[in-house]
Amino acid sequence: MENGAVYSPTTEVHPGAARDARGCLAACCFLGRLKWPRRTLKVLQLLLSLLAFVCEEVVSQCTLCGGLYFFEFVSCSAFLLSLLMLVVYFTPVYDRVDALKVKLSDFYITVVIACVFLVASIIFVSTHDKTSAEVAAIVFGFLASFMFLGDFLIMLYEKRQESQLTKPEAAVGTAALTEPLNA
Repeated sequence: MENGAVYSPTTEVHPGAARDARGCLAACCFLGRLKWPRRTLKVLQLLLSLLAFVCEEVVSQCTLCGGLYFFEFVSCSAFLLSLLMLVVYFTPVYDRVDALKVKLSDFYITVVIACVFLVASIIFVSTHDKTSAEVAAIVFGFLASFMFLGDFLIMLYEKRQESQLTKPEAAVGTAALTEPLNA
């Protein structure tokens, strides 16, 4: 016992060896939390809102700039919020936050962005100067808003399916509560 034989079975030679096998990126990124249609929509939302923002930033002149500035704000906000949701879903942050709150936040963020992005695209259509960069930004804006809308519809469908699966359980639980104990 003098040479440390008591402690040898519990010590590890290389505590970080398990991480090296998967790699740093694979250890931090988990794609399985979203099914492939929603995962694809999330990535498309991110890319299309970024493309809309970049195309809008290329515009050098405008006569009615209010629509351009509103579109700029909405496209940048949509990009940052969709990036935030992807980071939350694909990293260990998801495990540290309540999953129900993440899904609820994603639901409301998606529906608000879909509506506001669609309105911003419509306003930008009515105020643009018909340059190629503006037309490209408008097209990407509409496509992004449709991706957000599609993601919202899929979440709504999943929420409806989930509530239909839990309804029979609730009916059984209430019936059991109304029965007398000595029956």
